[in-house]
Amino acid sequence: MADLLPPELRRRLDESDDELFYEQPRFVVHIDQQAIAEVVRIYERLLPKEAAILDLMSSWRSHLPSSLRPKRVVGLGLNRAEMADNPALTDIVIHNLNRQPRLPFDDATFDGAVMTVSVQYLVHPFEVFAETGRVLRTGAPFIVTFSNRMFPTKAIAFWLMASEQQRPEIVKRYFVQADAFERIELIDRSRQAGVGSDPIWAVVGYKTLKVAD
Repeated sequence: MADLLPPELRRRLDESDDELFYEQPRFVVHIDQQAIAEVVRIYERLLPKEAAILDLMSSWRSHLPSSLRPKRVVGLGLNRAEMADNPALTDIVIHNLNRQPRLPFDDATFDGAVMTVSVQYLVHPFEVFAETGRVLRTGAPFIVTFSNRMFPTKAIAFWLMASEQQRPEIVKRYFVQADAFERIELIDRSRQAGVGSDPIWAVVGYKTLKVAD
């Protein structure tokens, strides 16, 4: 797939190698506990149980509920120390999606995939979403959760220029343009009455039958 974002929208304030930025582990959560709980509820409702799950841009916590009892969770990220501390992961893969969008997995390998509060850092989002579709089995969900929290120097210009209301539409566009997903749905948990926490949005799409396994 050709890169669908022009270079000026893919630029970041910090264009140094991502490996350098993520060289030191950061054992911190990037959203508050109420927002984490909402992410857990979304994953619990939408991910299949006893399944093989891909955790893209993984870190030291995946926020996967124990009730899922996954048979395998593969974490793909940049910091081995962080992922080694993640109790959910059964496999660790060091891989820079901004350097190489192609995923190092066979077609139709996973029953579900998640990307947690990291979509804003993708330099080649359309390619990564298409690749995620390739490695998912038919009908498998890909769930992208995000907030308004980020490392702004590493977020792409396209994301920084957008308003909070526009960002869910950006993620939906990534799904649509990947041409690998159907039943694309936005879940808005940004305005929960009486709850003062980080806003959470999720966009989920399901591997379409149009893409051959």
